[in-house]
Parts: sequence; C-alpha cells; structure tokens
Amino acid sequence: MSARRTIRGVPRGTAPLHRASGSTRGGSGIRRASAGFNRTRSLSLLVIILAGLGLYGADASAAFDYRRLDLVGASLTSESTVRDVLGIPADANLFRLSTDGMAARLRALPAVADASVEVRLPDTLQVRLAERAAIVVWQTVDGRRFLVDADRVAFAVTTDPTELPVVDDRRVPAESGLGPDRVPDATPSTQVPQLEVGGLIDPVVFDAATRLGSLRPLDVGSGAAGLHVTIDDTHGFSLDDGPNGWTAVFGFYTPTIRKTDLIPGQVRLLRSLLGGREATVATVTLADDVQGTYTVKTAP
Repeated sequence: MSARRTIRGVPRGTAPLHRASGSTRGGSGIRRASAGFNRTRSLSLLVIILAGLGLYGADASAAFDYRRLDLVGASLTSESTVRDVLGIPADANLFRLSTDGMAARLRALPAVADASVEVRLPDTLQVRLAERAAIVVWQTVDGRRFLVDADRVAFAVTTDPTELPVVDDRRVPAESGLGPDRVPDATPSTQVPQLEVGGLIDPVVFDAATRLGSLRPLDVGSGAAGLHVTIDDTHGFSLDDGPNGWTAVFGFYTPTIRKTDLIPGQVRLLRSLLGGREATVATVTLADDVQGTYTVKTAP
C-alpha cells in the first residue's frame, strides 16, 4: 500500500501573508488612515473656544462687579464689621473672587459661632452667620455686663434688661486699677483675669456660677421672688434672696480639692436649714454638703 501524502493548500484567491509588519512581497504595505478632525472633535474644539471667550467676557464685564452684601442671621454683628472683615473692594469682580478664608475670618469674631460665604451672581455676596447664644450675664466689678455662652466665651457687652441669670463678680483683677476706695474690703488679685470681649471664664468658676445661677427659690425652699449669685475675694460664691434677706455662703471651688460636685448636696443642706425659719435667718455657711451653720437676724 502506498502512503498518501496530503498537501494543505491555501484557498484559491488568497495571497499568503509574509510579514506581520504590514507589507507583502510584490505588493504595497498596509496604510493607517490619519485621525484628522472629525465632526465630534471639531464641535469639542468649538465648545472650548466659546467657553474661553465666555470666561474672558465674564472676567472683564462690569455686570459681575460686587454691589450688594446679603447678610443673614446677624443681630449682634453689624454689617460694617462684616464688611471690614471681608475687605472686598466695591468694584471687585465676583466671577473671579475667591471666598477661601473669608468664613474663617468671620468665625474669629467674638459673637460668631459659625459662618458661610457664598457668591450669588451677578452682583451679590451672601454671608450667613450663626451667632453665639447667651446663657448667663456676667457682671464685673467695674459695672460692665457681658453675655456669656455655653462655651464660656464672653462675646458681647450688654446694657439691655434680661431674664438670664446674672452673676455678680465682685473680684478685683490687678489690671483693673480699682482699689479699696472703689471696692471696699477687696484686694486686687493677679489670679483674677480682667474680662474683655472674646475672653473665657475659668471653667471651675463658670461651672459653679451656672449651677448656682440656674437655681430657683423653690429649689432651696424659699418664698423669695428671686435669687442672686455673687462671687467675691472673701467668701467665694454666695447666694442671697435680696436686700435684708438671707445670704448662703457656698465658698470657693477648685479643680481637685473642693470640686463643684459639692453643690447639689449644699443646695439640699441649705433647703433643710431654711425650712421653717427663712424669715429669721441672716447667714448660712455651707462648709460642705453635710455640714452647715446659720445665724439669725438681730432684732430691729
């Protein structure tokens, strides 16, 4: 039997491919068409050009000049103060104005807790302020009355009547320049800071003052119309029900030795000492939350 030999051929009409590089012997190479500018690319370029022209026009147009400040949420902060902090020229172009850092500068104002700044084209800059909320009025020995918020910040001076608790701080800072002629029985102290707008109340002092300032007559078993909180250099914190009434001496507080945690117990003790004898009590001294004494008023 003779062996059969199979010859695999190339289909008729098909030229063998000799090189993957794109050329054949005796024939021309494979050519790649140039990308060129098709319709999509042309439109994209036109959009870019028009956008550039638009930006140039907006940047150069007086239609986007800064003309109006829209101030929202300000009751303690004046518009003139906001304008000074922003420092924007009247003819500034809002289209190219950067608001970076403006809100941070506004938050640095004592009465401002938070702020945002937004450009409203064509000619308006909107400023939104969240101002601090007072929880107590702090009256200093020189007669000034500061609004103080929950973060202990004395953020404004007020002369308006208020229903907020008032802390009468009769301690004398050394830098106040006040002496015994102005504040009898008081010695100026370097340990008491001079309070100014933007200053912070000491955390222990603030804690004690707000605890006592939140008390109502009913809390201590009193029939008085109201209670008053005082701090002085001699007795520390005191609570009274007004002229010719009783005074309760709570004393000084510290971060470690005599903490403000004593106050709830002292209030209960005061209530027990006033019970049934409020009209005759002159002074109550609360050594701590379990020990206290009182003196009676002298006969007129």
